[in-house]
Amino acid sequence: MRLIAVGRMKDRVERDLFQRYAERLSPRLDLVEVAEGRGAPAEIKRREGQALLSALPDRAFAVALDEGGRAHDSLAFARVLERWLGLSRPVCFLVGGAEGLDGPVLARADDTLSLGPMTWPHMLIRGLLAEQLYRARAIASGHPYHRAGRPA
Repeated sequence: MRLIAVGRMKDRVERDLFQRYAERLSPRLDLVEVAEGRGAPAEIKRREGQALLSALPDRAFAVALDEGGRAHDSLAFARVLERWLGLSRPVCFLVGGAEGLDGPVLARADDTLSLGPMTWPHMLIRGLLAEQLYRARAIASGHPYHRAGRPA
Protein backbone atom coordinates (compact mmCIF):
# COMPACT_ATOMS: atom_id res chain seq x y z
CA MET A 1 0.00 0.00 0.00
CA ARG A 2 1.08 3.54 -0.58
CA LEU A 3 0.07 6.89 0.87
CA ILE A 4 0.71 9.73 -1.57
CA ALA A 5 0.41 13.04 0.25
CA VAL A 6 1.06 16.72 -0.32
CA GLY A 7 3.78 18.30 1.81
CA ARG A 8 6.65 17.08 3.93
CA MET A 9 6.18 15.95 7.51
CA LYS A 10 8.49 18.12 9.55
CA ASP A 11 7.02 17.58 12.99
CA ARG A 12 8.58 14.60 14.76
CA VAL A 13 5.40 13.74 16.66
CA GLU A 14 3.37 13.49 13.44
CA ARG A 15 6.10 11.45 11.74
CA ASP A 16 6.43 9.11 14.72
CA LEU A 17 2.66 8.54 14.84
CA PHE A 18 2.60 7.64 11.15
CA GLN A 19 5.63 5.35 11.41
CA ARG A 20 4.29 3.63 14.54
CA TYR A 21 1.48 2.08 12.52
CA ALA A 22 2.88 2.09 8.98
CA GLU A 23 5.82 -0.11 9.95
CA ARG A 24 3.54 -2.71 11.56
CA LEU A 25 1.27 -3.04 8.56
CA SER A 26 1.25 -5.94 6.16
CA PRO A 27 1.31 -5.10 3.40
CA ARG A 28 3.55 -2.23 4.42
CA LEU A 29 2.34 1.34 3.99
CA ASP A 30 4.90 3.42 2.11
CA LEU A 31 4.77 7.20 2.16
CA VAL A 32 5.36 9.29 -0.95
CA GLU A 33 5.41 13.03 -0.33
CA VAL A 34 4.90 15.51 -3.15
CA ALA A 35 5.72 19.21 -3.05
CA GLU A 36 3.20 21.76 -1.88
CA GLY A 37 1.99 24.07 -4.64
CA ARG A 38 2.52 27.82 -4.72
CA GLY A 39 0.37 30.63 -6.02
CA ALA A 40 -3.32 31.44 -5.75
CA PRO A 41 -5.52 28.77 -4.10
CA ALA A 42 -6.83 27.40 -7.42
CA GLU A 43 -3.30 27.19 -8.82
CA ILE A 44 -2.03 25.48 -5.67
CA LYS A 45 -4.80 22.91 -5.89
CA ARG A 46 -4.11 22.29 -9.60
CA ARG A 47 -0.35 21.88 -9.12
CA GLU A 48 -0.73 19.61 -6.12
CA GLY A 49 -3.29 17.55 -8.00
CA GLN A 50 -0.91 17.09 -10.91
CA ALA A 51 1.85 16.03 -8.52
CA LEU A 52 -0.41 13.48 -6.80
CA LEU A 53 -1.50 11.99 -10.12
CA SER A 54 2.09 11.87 -11.39
CA ALA A 55 3.12 9.86 -8.31
CA LEU A 56 0.31 7.34 -8.80
CA PRO A 57 1.58 4.02 -10.20
CA ASP A 58 0.04 2.55 -13.35
CA ARG A 59 -3.01 0.39 -12.63
CA ALA A 60 -3.18 1.67 -9.04
CA PHE A 61 -6.45 1.47 -7.18
CA ALA A 62 -6.66 5.08 -6.01
CA VAL A 63 -8.55 6.04 -2.87
CA ALA A 64 -8.96 9.79 -2.38
CA LEU A 65 -9.34 11.01 1.18
CA ASP A 66 -12.02 13.64 0.95
CA GLU A 67 -14.61 15.14 3.26
CA GLY A 68 -17.27 14.06 0.76
CA GLY A 69 -15.96 10.50 0.68
CA ARG A 70 -17.52 7.39 2.12
CA ALA A 71 -17.31 7.04 5.89
CA HIS A 72 -17.16 3.54 7.37
CA ASP A 73 -17.14 2.18 10.87
CA SER A 74 -14.07 0.09 11.68
CA LEU A 75 -15.63 -3.29 10.85
CA ALA A 76 -16.99 -2.08 7.52
CA PHE A 77 -13.67 -0.45 6.66
CA ALA A 78 -11.87 -3.73 7.36
CA ARG A 79 -14.14 -5.47 4.83
CA VAL A 80 -13.68 -2.70 2.25
CA LEU A 81 -9.90 -2.73 2.66
CA GLU A 82 -9.78 -6.51 2.21
CA ARG A 83 -11.77 -6.12 -1.01
CA TRP A 84 -9.38 -3.42 -2.27
CA LEU A 85 -6.33 -5.52 -1.40
CA GLY A 86 -7.84 -8.49 -3.24
CA LEU A 87 -7.93 -6.60 -6.53
CA SER A 88 -4.29 -7.42 -7.36
CA ARG A 89 -3.63 -3.73 -7.95
CA PRO A 90 -1.47 -1.41 -5.86
CA VAL A 91 -3.74 0.37 -3.36
CA CYS A 92 -2.82 4.04 -3.07
CA PHE A 93 -4.36 6.61 -0.75
CA LEU A 94 -4.29 10.24 -1.91
CA VAL A 95 -4.16 13.10 0.61
CA GLY A 96 -4.30 16.67 -0.63
CA GLY A 97 -2.91 19.80 0.92
CA ALA A 98 -4.66 22.63 2.71
CA GLU A 99 -6.68 23.53 -0.42
CA GLY A 100 -8.04 19.99 -0.80
CA LEU A 101 -8.02 17.71 -3.83
CA ASP A 102 -8.34 19.00 -7.38
CA GLY A 103 -11.21 17.77 -9.56
CA PRO A 104 -9.04 15.55 -11.78
CA VAL A 105 -7.73 13.73 -8.69
CA LEU A 106 -11.26 13.00 -7.51
CA ALA A 107 -12.23 11.97 -11.04
CA ARG A 108 -9.29 9.52 -11.22
CA ALA A 109 -10.04 8.02 -7.80
CA ASP A 110 -11.55 4.55 -7.84
CA ASP A 111 -13.10 5.23 -4.44
CA THR A 112 -13.23 7.97 -1.84
CA LEU A 113 -12.82 7.78 1.90
CA SER A 114 -13.76 10.15 4.68
CA LEU A 115 -12.37 9.86 8.19
CA GLY A 116 -15.44 11.67 9.48
CA PRO A 117 -17.20 15.00 9.16
CA MET A 118 -14.59 16.99 11.07
CA THR A 119 -11.77 18.80 9.30
CA TRP A 120 -8.34 17.39 10.15
CA PRO A 121 -4.90 18.89 9.49
CA HIS A 122 -3.54 17.18 6.39
CA MET A 123 -0.33 16.19 8.21
CA LEU A 124 -2.29 14.54 11.04
CA ILE A 125 -4.42 12.57 8.57
CA ARG A 126 -1.37 10.47 7.72
CA GLY A 127 -1.15 9.07 11.24
CA LEU A 128 -4.91 8.67 11.54
CA LEU A 129 -5.09 6.77 8.26
CA ALA A 130 -2.13 4.55 9.18
CA GLU A 131 -3.82 3.67 12.47
CA GLN A 132 -7.14 2.90 10.78
CA LEU A 133 -5.39 0.71 8.21
CA TYR A 134 -3.60 -1.13 11.01
CA ARG A 135 -6.90 -1.54 12.87
CA ALA A 136 -8.62 -2.84 9.72
CA ARG A 137 -5.88 -5.40 9.11
CA ALA A 138 -6.05 -6.44 12.79
CA ILE A 139 -9.81 -6.97 12.48
CA ALA A 140 -9.37 -9.00 9.30
CA SER A 141 -6.75 -11.23 10.92
CA GLY A 142 -8.60 -11.68 14.22
CA HIS A 143 -5.92 -9.81 16.19
CA PRO A 144 -7.26 -8.39 19.49
CA TYR A 145 -6.08 -4.81 18.77
CA HIS A 146 -9.66 -3.77 17.93
CA ARG A 147 -11.79 -4.38 20.98
CA ALA A 148 -15.32 -4.28 19.63
CA GLY A 149 -18.18 -4.69 22.02
CA ARG A 150 -16.56 -3.31 25.15
CA PRO A 151 -19.01 -3.06 28.04
CA ALA A 152 -20.55 0.39 28.41
